[in-house]
Amino acid sequence: MPTRRPESSRPSPGLLAGALLGLLLTTAGCSADGGSEAGSDRASDTPSAVLTAGPGFAPATPPPPAGTFTPAPESWAGTNPPAGYRVVLLTTEKGARTRVLSEATRAWAKETGVDLTEVEAADPDDYLARIQEAIDAHPDLVVTTGDGLVDPLALVTASNLDQQFLVLGAELAEPTLNVTAADWDGAGYRGEGLGRPDSFDPASFTSRRAGDALRAGVTAVLTGLGGTVVRVE
Repeated sequence: MPTRRPESSRPSPGLLAGALLGLLLTTAGCSADGGSEAGSDRASDTPSAVLTAGPGFAPATPPPPAGTFTPAPESWAGTNPPAGYRVVLLTTEKGARTRVLSEATRAWAKETGVDLTEVEAADPDDYLARIQEAIDAHPDLVVTTGDGLVDPLALVTASNLDQQFLVLGAELAEPTLNVTAADWDGAGYRGEGLGRPDSFDPASFTSRRAGDALRAGVTAVLTGLGGTVVRVE
């Protein structure tokens, strides 16, 4: 059953900022003690290929970590997850754009038969706890929707390199190889410091484009091209 949280009538950004700062200091301490940092030991962190995509999906030269590539349209068709694949949809459900992305994820899960669980992060003060809840479920993939999750994810994902994430309709500024992003020209929010690109267009968040981005992003993860930005046309 989906996990739902009641929405807060007045979120407290100050509490979230304090929690993020505390986690950042903890993460930094782990890195100083020899933990993995963004860009370190990338070869060993790269997810192995489970499936092979159609012609035109992968570029002739593999993209570098966090690099962007644009697969040929529909080249991801038929590259569905294997039986028993488990996905957590982690969503803020805030705003029409986020709900389009979430509905595309639900439709894809129903079509492909993946085991989908939902974790709703309704309160900004609760974002870190809900991200941890998704990780603790130990799914094959966590799909995230909602711009508000971008900054918290940038902290948490680097400390959970064994968990694969797909950020749908947005990007992390400095992702580790367990984070794949899938978006298009018109999307691509990258956090408070970088915001939305000049090409941002709310009208571009259509069911078709969201579905294409999701399928292309999952295909990247399944074919060993995770840790990149997959941009659909």
